[in-house]
Amino acid sequence: MDASPSALAKLLIPQIPSIFKTALFHSLWLSPTSSKWDLRTEITINVLRTLLSGKPSPLKKMQRASMKDPGVKGPMWVSKTSTPVPTEDDVRQILFKAIEEMKDGPETYTPPELVPVEAEWNGYRANVAKDAPEPSISEAEKYASMMKDVKSDVTILYFHGGAHYLMDPCTHRVFCSRLARISGGRVYSVRYRLAPQNPFPAALLDAFIAYLTLLYPPEGSLHEPVQASHIVFGGDSAGGNLSFALLQLLLQLRRSAGGSTPTVTFNGKQVEIPLPAGVSGNAPWLDITRSMPSLQSNAKYDYLPPPSESAMDAIPHDEIWPASPPREDVYCNGSMLCHPLASPLSATDWSGSPPLFFGLGEEMLADEDKVVASRAVKQGVKVHWEQYEAMCHCFAMMLEGLDSGKMFFTSWGKWCREAVDRPTEMKTEGWFVTAKKLDRKPVDMEALSTWTDEEVSEKMKDARNKRLKGQEKEGKALPRL
Repeated sequence: MDASPSALAKLLIPQIPSIFKTALFHSLWLSPTSSKWDLRTEITINVLRTLLSGKPSPLKKMQRASMKDPGVKGPMWVSKTSTPVPTEDDVRQILFKAIEEMKDGPETYTPPELVPVEAEWNGYRANVAKDAPEPSISEAEKYASMMKDVKSDVTILYFHGGAHYLMDPCTHRVFCSRLARISGGRVYSVRYRLAPQNPFPAALLDAFIAYLTLLYPPEGSLHEPVQASHIVFGGDSAGGNLSFALLQLLLQLRRSAGGSTPTVTFNGKQVEIPLPAGVSGNAPWLDITRSMPSLQSNAKYDYLPPPSESAMDAIPHDEIWPASPPREDVYCNGSMLCHPLASPLSATDWSGSPPLFFGLGEEMLADEDKVVASRAVKQGVKVHWEQYEAMCHCFAMMLEGLDSGKMFFTSWGKWCREAVDRPTEMKTEGWFVTAKKLDRKPVDMEALSTWTDEEVSEKMKDARNKRLKGQEKEGKALPRL
């Protein structure tokens, strides 16, 4: 988004009457959220709702605006790197094999090619002012300097959010460096391929390559091999989707290997594919079909338009959409909407998973996260659940400065540290954090979700079939952030 004064004025001036009305209603306790939000939150979310509830813009325009590089300054290290294409096709082929094994019906996709995978090493830069310029040194020197500020073994493999078609590692540097500071570690933030130009499973293939790159760095890499027990997957929204999809891929490879550690040929060597220390999601988007009831029932606390408001919004045509050949969804073929590696909500087997972290608001995606967390707990997985009352999607990123956001990031970063440093002490626990007072109330994780697997599957398939029949346009599954 253009952050120039003129652009901001053009954006906000039409909102002035709405802002005054919102402030008045909040001050008089006439707003339904007055008791739960402060004035800044009320105004911010209402402005976002207005901006996001209009007709969709062309995808290329939104994509380009969302990827503008803000530069590097202040207490962060950023070292850019790129992984060469593997010398063989094995990684690609075992992904395709897993997709086939996990299919439920005639699901189709376009097989992506292997490409170099870019990423940014992000870390906390200690003892500098918030506006300190980035040092004019090489990427290797930046990486070496970052490592001097690293205090723990934690390496977070991070996937940014953006509904699979927006954003970039450059837009998430502040958040990744914050996670690095709190965890004491470093973050490997992946520039995975975006839809619609690169549909499923291109981003998942890039994520898989990135994980193998951490474990087995190609010649010339900045980093030394990272132990799997030191790696935590992390991501927000669509990045959370990739984190959990990558985990499901690893679990499927393990199932196919009869429960033993699978192997693959990677850059000329036969290597193991172990599980990471943990997987974490900030409001992970686990249901691409957008089928669960909280998309409607929790809309009062969120800024994203619920499906009923966007179901008939067709995306304006431009050079990247409609796709060629045409498909029903920006991220994947319509037939793939319910595949477990596209929508992890449809994955029913999480047994053998490393510990999981779910952090979210009382938001539209709550139901799908509850279902997956509940399934994992019932299958013996250690799950940390942390939900914040009346908070919107990715609130800690969208509403910076809130005490709840600071609490969330602290909890997330500390959990990553504990997953690496004290894996045997990880336990299942759930918390509901109250609005304003931020009291932590325990949650019964066994009763987190009452939806059966059959009920969830039926809802997802019904939503998918409506898309396939053309009853709902692409806008239904097009979160704008």
